Amino acid sequence: MNGTGAPKLVVLDRDGVLNYDSDGFIKSPAEWRPIDGSLDAIALLNRHGFTVAVASNQSGLARQLFDRRALDAIHRKMRRAVQKTGGRIDRIVCCPHHPDDGCDCRKPAPGLLRRLARHYRMSLEGVPAVGDAERDLAAAAAVGARPILVLTGKGRATRDALARRGEHVETYADLRAAAAALVAGRAQGRH
Repeated sequence: MNGTGAPKLVVLDRDGVLNYDSDGFIKSPAEWRPIDGSLDAIALLNRHGFTVAVASNQSGLARQLFDRRALDAIHRKMRRAVQKTGGRIDRIVCCPHHPDDGCDCRKPAPGLLRRLARHYRMSLEGVPAVGDAERDLAAAAAVGARPILVLTGKGRATRDALARRGEHVETYADLRAAAAALVAGRAQGRH
């Protein structure tokens, strides 16, 4: 908890940040593979008083590539893997909609982050929100959170697209580096 009684929260995207992404979607627990160091990063954050939540677009549900039971099984595997490193994911929120559905929860819309804000009964102003895609960064900015880009997943392409437009965001090589900077209270590693 911080001085206001609210948790020191960090919001993470899933695919491309915690686990390797796939253009064919992560459809089963067998396809879910953690990115090196990502699970240890969560444990590091937890040891230093951070609560970790995950906010993830999962349009594979709407596309009928997998069902809710498969998604729950993927998340059980992910949570167990994090627990083996001494860490904990406190909450997972997902958007199940197709990109054409026009929902308010699919990132870049801020609905998933607003759901977390309601759950934790806090503003997300300044809360670190780590992602690998522009939609993650846009959702974070929409609620006043602190957008952080990691170069795993789609991160390098995202950084390059932002740079072409003259835009820059706090950037780290991977979740482990971002977590180390958050724990140290630094805002370094900007590119």
